[in-house]
Formats: sequence, structure tokens, C-alpha cells
Amino acid sequence: MSEAHASPDHRGDLAPGEEGAHEGGIRGAVISYLIGLALATVLTAASFLLPLTGLVYAPALPVALVVMAIAQMGVHLVFFLHITTGPDNTNNVLALAYGVLIVILILGGSLWIMANLNQNMPSMTQIMQMQR
Repeated sequence: MSEAHASPDHRGDLAPGEEGAHEGGIRGAVISYLIGLALATVLTAASFLLPLTGLVYAPALPVALVVMAIAQMGVHLVFFLHITTGPDNTNNVLALAYGVLIVILILGGSLWIMANLNQNMPSMTQIMQMQR
């Protein structure tokens, strides 16, 4: 990172995973990555163990897993990719938002097509009549 990024007037723009890197050099960066690794490992283990424990009401289990997946994405964005909302990362945030928009459009379009596919298909009797 540049010296301008580490200046005191930009201290509020740092992500939780970045502040140690500027204060402690390589040691701070390694500690930051280790914290991210520990959080990611705990979230991954929890997502595998949660269904086995019965701590969460069974119908709410998918919601709990989605929440942990979103938390996992947050850990990766902050501790490993160092994406923040600071002025230095505006392009990164915009690129991430654009990527999320594209994924939502693809998923939404696919679900819409699959939902309407059944009504647009001919019935089995119509298919049998076409084969004659």
C-alpha cells in the first residue's frame, strides 16, 4: 500500500483486516490473514456441524446456513481481498456490486425461465399426437 493510504487522515478508511498491516508491517499482515483464516475455518466447520447438532429448528436450517455463507463472504472480502468502502477502494466496491448484479440477473432469469417452462411445454397427449 502507498504511504498516502497509511497516513493518519485515512485511518478511518481501513478495513478490520488492514489496520494491522500498516501498523506492524509484515507481522501485522500475517496476523490479519490468520484472523481471517480462523474466522473462515470456524464458519465452515459450523456450517457442517450445525445440521448434525439439532440446535436450529429444522425448517430454519437453510436460513441459518445462508446467514453463515454471507458471513463467510464478508470475512473473505474484508480479511483476504481487503475490500472496503474507503475512497481508495471505490472501484473495487463498484466492480463487486456489478458482479453481484450480474449474478442476480442470471439467477433470476434462470429461475424465471424454469418457472415458465412448464406452462410453455405441450402436454404429453399433444406430444404423442405429434409423433403419429
